[in-house]
Amino acid sequence: MRIGVLDILALPAQTRGQRIYCELMTRQYASVTPQAISVWCRRAGHETFYATYYGAGDPSRSLPEDLDYLFVSCHTHASPLAYAISRWYRQRGTVTVLGGPHARSFPADCLRWFDLAVWDCDHHLITRIVAGDFAPGSLVASSDTKIDFPSVAERMPEIRASAFDRRGRPFFATTIPLLASVGCPFKCSFCTDWDNPYRLLPLDRLDADMDFLAEHLPGTRVAFHDPNFGVKFDQVLDVLERRPRERCAPYIMECSLTTLRGERAARLERTRCVTIAPGIESWEEYSAKAGVGRHKGEEKVRRLIEQMLQIGRHVPYIQANFIFGLDSDGGAAPFELTGVFANATPHVWPTVNLPIPFGGTPMFDALRAEGRILEAMPFLFYSVPYSVLIYAHYSPEELYRRAINLLEQCCRPSLTARRLLRGHHLARVVHAVRTIGRRGEIRTYRRIHRMLLDDRQFRAFHEGSDTRLPEFYQQIFDARLGRWAELIPRDQRAPLLDPIAPEIVSAPAA
Repeated sequence: MRIGVLDILALPAQTRGQRIYCELMTRQYASVTPQAISVWCRRAGHETFYATYYGAGDPSRSLPEDLDYLFVSCHTHASPLAYAISRWYRQRGTVTVLGGPHARSFPADCLRWFDLAVWDCDHHLITRIVAGDFAPGSLVASSDTKIDFPSVAERMPEIRASAFDRRGRPFFATTIPLLASVGCPFKCSFCTDWDNPYRLLPLDRLDADMDFLAEHLPGTRVAFHDPNFGVKFDQVLDVLERRPRERCAPYIMECSLTTLRGERAARLERTRCVTIAPGIESWEEYSAKAGVGRHKGEEKVRRLIEQMLQIGRHVPYIQANFIFGLDSDGGAAPFELTGVFANATPHVWPTVNLPIPFGGTPMFDALRAEGRILEAMPFLFYSVPYSVLIYAHYSPEELYRRAINLLEQCCRPSLTARRLLRGHHLARVVHAVRTIGRRGEIRTYRRIHRMLLDDRQFRAFHEGSDTRLPEFYQQIFDARLGRWAELIPRDQRAPLLDPIAPEIVSAPAA
C-alpha cells in the first residue's frame, strides 16, 4: 500500500520572521513515534512517505495525494490543521488515523474528523490498522508495555527528511530525537503523563544509538523526548559516559530538579548536556518534583536559586517552566516571587504558561466537573497566550495584567543585558532570539487584555457568563489556518470534550 506519515509540529507561520524560525528550529521538534510508524510500515513492504509540517510551506504538498492510509500526529493546539488535512485526504478516499498527544487527550473529538484514533501504539497495532481490522470510528490502544522503537540507524530516512537541510546534510540546528524512557513517576495534575508509569527503555539500544551518532553524525545534537529524563540517572549517565567526552553527542533534555542533586550536574557537563528544561511550575505546588521537600514560597525560591546557579556552572542553557493561575495561587505573590527568581538567575530563561486542561488529566476532570472550562473555545487556542478556563482566584483581567508585568520584567533591558553578556555564545544567541519572540508574545497578551477591558461580551465569555465564542477568536482561527479554515466550518469548531475508553489490542503470544 501507499502509506503517508505526517508529524504536524506547528500551525502555518504568519510572518517572514516566523517562517525563518520554523525552517531552522521548529522542524527540529519531530517526534520519535511517527518516525517509528514509518519504519514499521516500510519493514512490512509498504511504499511509505514520511514528512513533517513545521509551519512553512503548503501542508498539502508534504505528501502525495493518492494514499491508502495517512497517519497523523499532532499536539492539541495544531489539531484544527490536522482535522482539515484529514478531511482533504478523506475526500480523496484515504483512510486517516490520528495519534499523538491530542488523540490521547481528546479522542472523541478526533473521531469527528479521522477514521481512527490511536491511544498508544506498537508495531503489531499498526500492522492491524493497515490490514483494515478496525471499523471506522474506533479508538484503539496497544496492551504491550515493551515498545521496541527502531534504532537511529533504521530511522535515518526519516531523520534526513525532518532534520537535515535541503541538500540532505546535517546543519547547525539539526537535532536527532531519542527516547531513553517513557512515562513519569510524578503525578502532576496538569500533565498527560500523570498516569503513564515510568519505564526505562533498553540501555543497550541507547548505547548502540550513541555509538552510531558518534561514528556517522559526530557533534550532531540529540533531543531526549523523555517526559522526565534521568529518573534512573546513574544507569543512563553510565551509558553516556562510555564514550570519551569529545565523542559524546551534545544533548537536550527535560527533567525534574529532584534528580539533579550533588555531583550530578557535573556529570551532565562531562556527557555534553547543553540544555535542560526543568519544571518548577508553581511556588506553592509540585515541590516534591522540584526537590525542595515541603518548602514553598520564599524558601522554595531561595533553594532553587542556589540550585540553578550551581547547575549553570555545568550546563550552558537552562529553561525553567512556570504555570500561573493554578487553583493554589492567588494575588501578586506568584508573579513577584518569579520576578525575584528571574532577577537572581539571568542565565535561566523563564517560560510563562497558563493552565491548559488537557483531557484525561486530573486538572481537566476537576475543572469540567466545576463548569470552569470554556467549552466553546476551539482547540487552536489551547496554548499560550490564550486562556481556556475560569480561574479560582483571579479575574481574567487581573491574570493577564500580572502576566504582562512579569513578562516585561523578564525582558527589561538591564536583565536582557546581563543575560546576553554571560555564558556560552550559543546560549546568548538563543536568549536574543527568544527575547525578540517574547516581545511579540507580550503584544498578544496586551491585545487580549485590552479586549477584556473594552469588550463586554468578550469579558463575559472569559468570566463564564456568556457561552458564545467571541468573533475575535473566529477571526484569529481563520487567519491562522488560511485556506484550510474553509474545511472547518464555524459551527463545527467547538470541541467535543467527552471521554471515551479505547479498545485494548493485545499482541499475539510469542
